[in-house]
Amino acid sequence: MKLRFAALFSVAAALSGCQSGQQLATPAAALAAPTKTTPSVKGLPPPATPVDVAVYDFPDLTGQAKPNESFAEYSRAVTQGGGAMLIDVLKKAGNGNWFRVVERTGLKNLVQERTLIENTQKSYGRPSGLPPVRFAGLILEGGIVGYDSNELTGGAGAKYLGIGGDMQYRSDVVTVNLRAVSVQTGEILASTTTTKQVYSVQIRGGAYKFVSAGELLEIELGQSRNDPGSLAVREGIELAVYALVVDGLRQGLWSLQDKSQEQMLLREFDKAYRSQSDDKKS
Repeated sequence: MKLRFAALFSVAAALSGCQSGQQLATPAAALAAPTKTTPSVKGLPPPATPVDVAVYDFPDLTGQAKPNESFAEYSRAVTQGGGAMLIDVLKKAGNGNWFRVVERTGLKNLVQERTLIENTQKSYGRPSGLPPVRFAGLILEGGIVGYDSNELTGGAGAKYLGIGGDMQYRSDVVTVNLRAVSVQTGEILASTTTTKQVYSVQIRGGAYKFVSAGELLEIELGQSRNDPGSLAVREGIELAVYALVVDGLRQGLWSLQDKSQEQMLLREFDKAYRSQSDDKKS
């Protein structure tokens, strides 16, 4: 009995050892893939002066769960990390030249660490050498304000002599709002709303044949592909930041380092995005 138990223990240990690590041929980790709007945001001409902004939160205001026709789904339809995405987009706008983003989400941790440093320096009789915390002139607020599932659905299929296939697709829409608030007056200086579609496609094929009386052979194959919802939210945020920069240029809230590029940037934006909006309305 003891020998049998020892043998089972050895087999279990061997199996657990074999299962450690990554056994499947999964691709290596990679940086976040760029969206169609990423080049426009990164390629913004440098401003005359970087804009100091603070982001406290950029929440999911939809309360929408993932669409599921089979059972109740409690997972959220969109990412809960909108604030982190917004900060990342701001830091990359104009190759990092457009915005100086101050930490506000983890402000409690920042203040606690600065207090620890000051107390430690005082205990050794040294003056505090910490500079004051940088403040922002603008607060960027907003959030993911809409998620409309099954905005567009459809499909097609055909079969002949037991052989055929079908294709189904679905489109969801994510809506993002971003606004710039003046810290001095509390006035909303600029606001923009963007939308991004999320596509899902499923393709199936199959065949069946009677191999003998009363015996049926059936073969099915299929594949589905879903656009990553996080990338859709990121693209909406990128366009919102891009539109906010352009809106600020129109209002004179800020200016470019080379002012001769302003009109060209405004024309490019209107041509790429205003015309699309007009086409949708018509």
